[in-house]
Amino acid sequence: MSWEGYLFVYLPGELEAVPAGRLFLEETGLDSTASRFGYGRRYLARSNAVPVDPLSLPLSCLPGDEAIYEPVHPPIFGAVRDAAPDFWGRRVIEARLQVPPDSVPESIYLLHAGSHRFGALDFRPTLDSPEAAGLLPPIAQLDYLMEAVEHVEQGLPIPAQLEPIFTGGTMGGARPKALVIHRGEQYLAKFPARNDGFDVPVVEWACLELARRAGLDVPRTDLVRLADGRAVMLIERFDRKAKGESFLRRHAVSALTLLAKDESESLGARYEEISERIGRFGVDGRVQTDRSELYGRIAFNILVSNDDDHLRNHAFLWDDAGKGWRLSPLYDVVPRPQVAAERYLHLSVGPRGRLATLDNLLTAHGAFGLLKREAAAIIERIASVTREWRVVFDELGVPESLCEKVASAFRRLRDIGMEAVEKAL
Repeated sequence: MSWEGYLFVYLPGELEAVPAGRLFLEETGLDSTASRFGYGRRYLARSNAVPVDPLSLPLSCLPGDEAIYEPVHPPIFGAVRDAAPDFWGRRVIEARLQVPPDSVPESIYLLHAGSHRFGALDFRPTLDSPEAAGLLPPIAQLDYLMEAVEHVEQGLPIPAQLEPIFTGGTMGGARPKALVIHRGEQYLAKFPARNDGFDVPVVEWACLELARRAGLDVPRTDLVRLADGRAVMLIERFDRKAKGESFLRRHAVSALTLLAKDESESLGARYEEISERIGRFGVDGRVQTDRSELYGRIAFNILVSNDDDHLRNHAFLWDDAGKGWRLSPLYDVVPRPQVAAERYLHLSVGPRGRLATLDNLLTAHGAFGLLKREAAAIIERIASVTREWRVVFDELGVPESLCEKVASAFRRLRDIGMEAVEKAL
């Protein structure tokens, strides 16, 4: 079995997608076994063409009538995988189609992911196929979305009266979420889940605001309450921007794609590898800015015990002016309460591997283009704000009882190598 169709791209500054080339997906049952893609000659001639995949499909590729390309890391091109729905998005599609979990091939998920999927790619059966329909609901309908979320979590079909507000698009990740319109822009609404041990939307919102105060690049966020008092966190999409009544799309890929790795290779991959790819694919004059930003995020992850820092939780945006890839704003940062004295991140931090200590990170400064003193100054900046997390959470209205539940996630500086940082200043 195979699927053959067209990959469309929403180019910078344009509201209508254009065909970039033909995509072939080989599928055996539910498994994807291979894929091929060929750029169209007219697409490659466009001055604002963007590379579909930074490694497998650079703009230096020959047109599809001269060469067909395969992924650097088969079976699916990384950028195509990024545009496909992940765990939660798949559950939504399955509920809509009324089929069991993981019961349809990848091509079905791709075609049903909606017009508001991650990034600027789209997938259509023919050149004449229209953009998939899908209006995004306003935040006034969050209560209805929460009801739909509960149906999806339980593996139940979405009721007919709720389906229209839940078909605009699907996003990745394991937690329940939906796309909404807020302040005239597209936001991702992140809901509480059935088995949460604490109020995750409130804590993630407060943690992102803490990161913003520490000088990290964070999208606009908001926190709203449902009629029953439950909280929903809103975070602005960094790959969308309103233009009139429509939205411009920015092409984006995950660090998983930029490193040409499979999901199974994420654990233990090195932050230094991401820094190296910033140097290779980044925008001239902005490489060190992005490397320093990434370095600060690692320090923040260490300080708040965010060990869900896998390669899909780091993204890159195509910069049309600089003809390169820029580190996206920060997202998906949730402290994880724990009692372990020795803690680890998902990705390797420095010479001592995944060990989540500031001295381990400091030792790796050269891989991020930083002098030791410069690296120490970044860590100190992040730490000076993060150590006051309770003050910030209190200002944001986080209940004391919730602070107590997550307090063990926030590290004491003397326990994680801050002395080495202070000596380097």
